[in-house]
Amino acid sequence: MEFLQQNWYWAALAAASGAWLLFDMARTQGDKSLLSPVEATLLINREDAVVVDVRDQGEYAQGHIPNARHVPLADLTRRISELEKLKGRPLILCCASGARSSSAVSQLKKAGFDKLYNLRGGLAEWEKSGQPISRKRK
Repeated sequence: MEFLQQNWYWAALAAASGAWLLFDMARTQGDKSLLSPVEATLLINREDAVVVDVRDQGEYAQGHIPNARHVPLADLTRRISELEKLKGRPLILCCASGARSSSAVSQLKKAGFDKLYNLRGGLAEWEKSGQPISRKRK
């Protein structure tokens, strides 16, 4: 007890960070389609998942996940036929932060795709976790 009184700020920090982790787990628990960069890498390697980048051309050219297909969100409805042949494979949608790819997941669900995943945190989180980035044109 004396330790906690003398180090109350560390105990408070530990309690706050634990609460934040629990809150984050509870927030994402209901959505099984959100993948961390590590989970996305495992899905790519184990189940031959395809990454679909829905960012604009300029963003894509600055760097993207290696072998990602580029289908800007604005063109998704028009270019959905390009993805039809991939219906049986898991698709991981990504954008800069995860917002546009969430919208793309909804559009593809309506089109009959069922193995859809959203890269949580988008390319920003991918880079932050140390995953590779490509600048090659596809």
